[in-house]
Amino acid sequence: MSSKRRSMGGMTLIELVIAILILGVGLAGVVLAYSTVTRGASDPVVHKQLLAVAEALLEEIQLKPYAAAANAAPAGCARNTWNDLLDYHGYATTGQVCTLDGTPIAALAGYSVHISVTATTLGGISAARRVDVTVRRGNERITLTGWRVDYAST
Repeated sequence: MSSKRRSMGGMTLIELVIAILILGVGLAGVVLAYSTVTRGASDPVVHKQLLAVAEALLEEIQLKPYAAAANAAPAGCARNTWNDLLDYHGYATTGQVCTLDGTPIAALAGYSVHISVTATTLGGISAARRVDVTVRRGNERITLTGWRVDYAST
């Protein structure tokens, strides 16, 4: 009688356990591959934060006057005493982004900033500056570039 049951398509307990074991091992492999791929993928929140910080700094810089003017040196990573475009050249922070008065922003711990302001020619205008703002966190980074000309003296 047991041979009749078997021929009707039923599974024994041992066959069921083996099938579950094979499916479990296969599923574990898929989950491991998925976690490996997502770990190396770029985080969209980090990318948006990088972009937001870079845009804010680039806008702050471009709103400053072109002509160099004397100013007092800021404390730490503050930028509140800077009064012209060239003051930002060489500004860099490591592992932090600061407010204008130099207070580190806790939510942006681990982010680093580097700013470069260099003389250039833009469309035949020799009194021009190229502004590069680079913000990075780990292996991710974004660089925004802007230009300023001395339109007041032309």
